[in-house]
Amino acid sequence: MAYVTGLTFGGSPWTPQFLRKIAWETCLGCGRCFKACGRGVMELIALNDEGEVVDELEDDDEIERKVMAVINPDNCIGCQACDRVCPKGCHIYEPLVAT
Repeated sequence: MAYVTGLTFGGSPWTPQFLRKIAWETCLGCGRCFKACGRGVMELIALNDEGEVVDELEDDDEIERKVMAVINPDNCIGCQACDRVCPKGCHIYEPLVAT
């Protein structure tokens, strides 16, 4: 299987790893990754005590905790800046398969 690759400034091959998912089990909801990403790939969402997504505006009493979620995966450029600032390493990446 071949993946989309690029070159670094120094000419070395590089395979970007694109954000596909965030492991909610380990995410703290701290927002560091959100701040590191200038592409709008992630957003903070609310979960209830059963781990289900709830609407923050309608179900404020049901919110157990907040976590980051991938909402615009097509905006990811594969830089992994979000992972470098994450204290829990909860980002899940994959390379793009070349067509």
